[in-house]
Amino acid sequence: MLIGGQWRERPGKPVISPITGNTIGTVPLATRDDLEDAVLAAQNGFKVWRALAPVQRSQVMLRAAALLRERVDAIAASMVQEQGKLLRDAKAEVIRGASLIEWDAQEARRTYGRIIPSEPGMRHLVLREPIGVVAAFSPWNAPLGSPVRKVSPALAAGCAVILKAAEETPASAAHLAQAFVDAGLPAGALNLVFGNPAEVSEFLIPHPAVRLVAFTGSTVVGKRLGALAGAHMKPAIMELGGHGPVIVCEDADPVAVAGGAVNAKIRNAGQLCVAVTRFFVADRHYDAFAAEMVRLADKLRVGDPFDAATDMGPMANPRRVEAIQSLVVDAVARGAKLLAGGARTEGPGCFLPFTVLGDVPDDARAMCEEPFGPLALLQRFNTVDEAIAKANALSVGLNAYVFTDSARLIDRFINEIETGYLSINYFGSSIAETPFGGVKDSGFSREGGVEGLEHYMTVKTVSQRTR
Repeated sequence: MLIGGQWRERPGKPVISPITGNTIGTVPLATRDDLEDAVLAAQNGFKVWRALAPVQRSQVMLRAAALLRERVDAIAASMVQEQGKLLRDAKAEVIRGASLIEWDAQEARRTYGRIIPSEPGMRHLVLREPIGVVAAFSPWNAPLGSPVRKVSPALAAGCAVILKAAEETPASAAHLAQAFVDAGLPAGALNLVFGNPAEVSEFLIPHPAVRLVAFTGSTVVGKRLGALAGAHMKPAIMELGGHGPVIVCEDADPVAVAGGAVNAKIRNAGQLCVAVTRFFVADRHYDAFAAEMVRLADKLRVGDPFDAATDMGPMANPRRVEAIQSLVVDAVARGAKLLAGGARTEGPGCFLPFTVLGDVPDDARAMCEEPFGPLALLQRFNTVDEAIAKANALSVGLNAYVFTDSARLIDRFINEIETGYLSINYFGSSIAETPFGGVKDSGFSREGGVEGLEHYMTVKTVSQRTR
């Protein structure tokens, strides 16, 4: 763990490789004293960091981003070992993380306030100030990308951070912290801890020194942490689960969309909050769409993520494999058709083939529960009204995708689909300049863009009589 600029060892628990099932390291578990030290270090680090001019903070952050780019091979290799994503995807995550830091570093120099015109002898100022110490919680599926989404804007705003990264994937977060240390970040401005998730959150969130909670994870846990933050009047950024709907209209090319859908779905073995999952296909295109998806599924190479020929690596742990298999069994029992995959790959590791279910009934668990794995669910629709209703049927609304060339339909989708992120005619994702987050049970507040940076600042109004 990194506390007050010093690396600290503690007894812990094993880190298991999803590729081999073998132990590849040990993650330390924080004691209460460690957490106390982390809070004190963050308070001291905040005083130093916020006092630096924005241009100085920006320079430190840009150096950290440059170090991530220089160390991409080593960081990506660690990420593959601990999480199982393809090597090329791990490298892309590191580079994307560096680009996010670079954008936040530059935007840190533009956190302007304003002067409000008034009568002679009066001046009204609006100032933006860092909110203070941030308690950040990141998941295992994006071991570097998710921590960056929290650490980077917090530091850009002038805050200090206590990052509780995932115990399953500790190395990536440690690489990130080391980059900031080597870039010259003041001691305590960034602290990294691991531990029992419930114990760490129940200590940090109510602590008087912590002023903001930033969390990415499941809706169930997010609601619990959000309630805890609310009980202590702490603002929170909650980026929670989704169940991404894809609407393929009659004027779309079903074969082309199916090809893009498979490529999007197998990223990180489907273990992404923005993964495409529920496919609503116009009835006239359903058979062609399903056939192309099955054809591509049968060609996919599932195996060693270090091998450049591999299309999809393992799932993160045995629990995820069992969860997907349980959803498949339930759906088939309710009348869904198993079109591809379904059976766990023999041998060591957590490998499961890309699985396609056709004509999935609405009452199947998979249609309501986020699969978080390589499972595609296909349904037909006859009218656009029906497709929109299906897309909006769940309590979550993180991301959605539509394919049509009709300006009229695009306008309807923009206005009527309940989602925080809508991608039209491609399987897109947010960029550094754009905010990302969900509606309904998918959370609140945003990460990325100027909107994301603003969450880490408070607004102070100053009224001054000058005469």
